[in-house]
Amino acid sequence: MQSAKKLHKGAGFVVEIVYWIIILFIGLTLLLALDFSIGRKRHLAQINKQTFPLRNSQLAIFTNGPDLFEDYFTEVKQAKKHIHVLFYIVKNDSFSQEFLEILIKKAQTGVEVRLLVDWVGGTVSRKYKKKLKEAGVAFVQSQAPKLPFLFYTSQVRNHRKITVIDGEIGYTGGYNIGKEYINQDKKLSPWRDYHVKLTGEGVQDLQKEFLLDWKKAAKIDLLQNQLYFPSLPKGEIRHQFIPSEGNLLEETLYDLINIAEKAIIIGTPYFIPSDSIFRQLLKAIDRGVSLTLLVPFTADHPLVKEASYTYLRKLLKKGAEVHQYKKGFYHAKVLVIDDKLCDLGTANFDKRSMFLNFELNCLIYNQDVIRQVKTILYQDLLDSEQVSLSDLNRFNPFRSLKERAAQTISYFL
Repeated sequence: MQSAKKLHKGAGFVVEIVYWIIILFIGLTLLLALDFSIGRKRHLAQINKQTFPLRNSQLAIFTNGPDLFEDYFTEVKQAKKHIHVLFYIVKNDSFSQEFLEILIKKAQTGVEVRLLVDWVGGTVSRKYKKKLKEAGVAFVQSQAPKLPFLFYTSQVRNHRKITVIDGEIGYTGGYNIGKEYINQDKKLSPWRDYHVKLTGEGVQDLQKEFLLDWKKAAKIDLLQNQLYFPSLPKGEIRHQFIPSEGNLLEETLYDLINIAEKAIIIGTPYFIPSDSIFRQLLKAIDRGVSLTLLVPFTADHPLVKEASYTYLRKLLKKGAEVHQYKKGFYHAKVLVIDDKLCDLGTANFDKRSMFLNFELNCLIYNQDVIRQVKTILYQDLLDSEQVSLSDLNRFNPFRSLKERAAQTISYFL
């Protein structure tokens, strides 16, 4: 009899524990939702939209990490006055250490060096933080979570990649600093990405955007210092930089898709569009615009691949072409509208880039560059496999579970 009472009492205790766990989970979920909702409203209210004019510069496009960083390191080593670097990711590996050592040596020669990395993406070790400081490198991490909206601010990342050397040479695009970007990660090699090198008058806009982000993160305003803005020549390639945060990228993509008359080509590692942008794509197909989508076969993050399937099925039913890149990992961010313009930059075609991240895209209007980008894309399509509706509808209960989970948290993938 007593053992039965003890068993009953124990069971009651377990039920009570489960009850309080459920209450705690619900309370925490509501608290996070409130934090995110109010934090986002506050962010949107504070956005100061930055616009840059149309410029004429010279552009070179890199699609291979080793080639890019051979050129990049050469230019950094030749810097004479100042080096400004912003990356989303700087890892703690041998390639990153090589990069940091170059910055340290330049600072030791008297060159001004500023390095800005994202609070989440920049995993620079304490050892190297100390070495950077001792050498005179100004090192700052951006977008650290802040009260009172810790959850929301923890989700807003600076995903831009900008380098400006002596105010005369600029780089931006999809590459970061880590061994995978130079094909030293077995799972993700070779790494396919697009990065732009810039000379000419457009570099001043990259410089200004870096210094705006530096001002926000370091609380130091260098924007009025003409030392960082030398006189620059005009180039041949018409382009415009588009920085974004909050909902500005969604607005830009909406307008770009709306002008398409014949064809849209999208290359992205993550295809998780907002409802508004997805409707625009469907409308474009309905008015006779062909849509070709290039995404990776291999995923670098959990659930991002499954999160895209709901959208891909609807596009395939509408007649769009979907291709999965199979010669390594595809990380490029590109949008081509007819032969009118090409968009290369840092933004993925997903909700995180459209609503949360700080991004930077470059709209290019030069026909020769557009043809070059399309040639690159056609080669990448040859290294891909076309996806059919039957492929995505094939019975797979584990994938279905992952899809449901991905849909629930698609905003944060």
